[in-house]
Amino acid sequence: MPAVRVSLGRSGRTFRVDAGASLLDAAIAAGVRLAHGCRRGNCGACRARLLRGEVDYPDGPPLGLGPQDAADGLILMCRARASGDLELDVDEVRHPDEVTVQRLPCRIARIEHLGRDLAALYLRLPPVADFAFLPGQYLDVLLPQGRRRSFSIACPPHDARLIELHVRRVAGGAFTESLFAADPTGRLLTIEGPRGSFRYHPPDVGPAPDAAPLLLVAGGTGYAPIQAILRHVVERGARREVRLYAGARGAADLYADARIREIARRTPQLRYVPVLSEPEADWTGRRGFVHDAVLADHASLAELDVYACGPPAMIEAVRRTFPMRGVDPDRLYFESFE
Repeated sequence: MPAVRVSLGRSGRTFRVDAGASLLDAAIAAGVRLAHGCRRGNCGACRARLLRGEVDYPDGPPLGLGPQDAADGLILMCRARASGDLELDVDEVRHPDEVTVQRLPCRIARIEHLGRDLAALYLRLPPVADFAFLPGQYLDVLLPQGRRRSFSIACPPHDARLIELHVRRVAGGAFTESLFAADPTGRLLTIEGPRGSFRYHPPDVGPAPDAAPLLLVAGGTGYAPIQAILRHVVERGARREVRLYAGARGAADLYADARIREIARRTPQLRYVPVLSEPEADWTGRRGFVHDAVLADHASLAELDVYACGPPAMIEAVRRTFPMRGVDPDRLYFESFE
């Protein structure tokens, strides 16, 4: 099928989509800034309303699009393929603090093993590189044959001499297996970023918004962007109360526990609550799902800014239940991790 044209109803902008490309990838390649997150069809961040034309999903209906969403004419741009020319109703992202996507070489400065099949990878950029990003965003590691792997940036912008990524070993994964098979220090990589609309939104100027509590909810390696946001807030001197709930299956999976406790030790306004869904017999902390622990502790979420990142099931539960406790949808930010 030849390339088709997509027009954006609000701005009148257009871009072309080559055969087999997703709408989101084509938009990004054309310089159109759109909200997106996981790029796997789970988080729902890249929803758009189809005004004209048809799309299909070669890999099946995405998890982040419910039957009612589809009935209302919504699509997920990260998984949708165009069957012909389209017209979409979608918001373009325009922030005064937007950053520029760059493609840069880097070297692995060191690797720090954090737990079973999990490591922190530290990347050193060229001295002349000015890699600007916002807390919560991610980057892509570019691989041969046009493949790429996405990782959230786990360090805050003010401490980015080395770019920190949290990498989980995936059985059979060509990239991650090679990192764990031998010491990768000195290996040359190419990265592209920053990407993603999941980012920290500073409160408006003034004592009241600055005092509004910040609720951070992390599941598994979804802690990586949460760590960037946490460190950005507490190390830049914000007066906000911060409540961090970190969920994992067992104690060994709570890989950042020691790090978080050290931050909490020197940060009086930080409350840290670890939660295990499949705890060992000697675990004396909270048990169950991390979002349930949040709900058990909060009769109302109305006054909180909420940032959640974790597996699709956790994010779906947060999106479904937190609004029932009064969270403002405009103050609920989330990203889904596989």
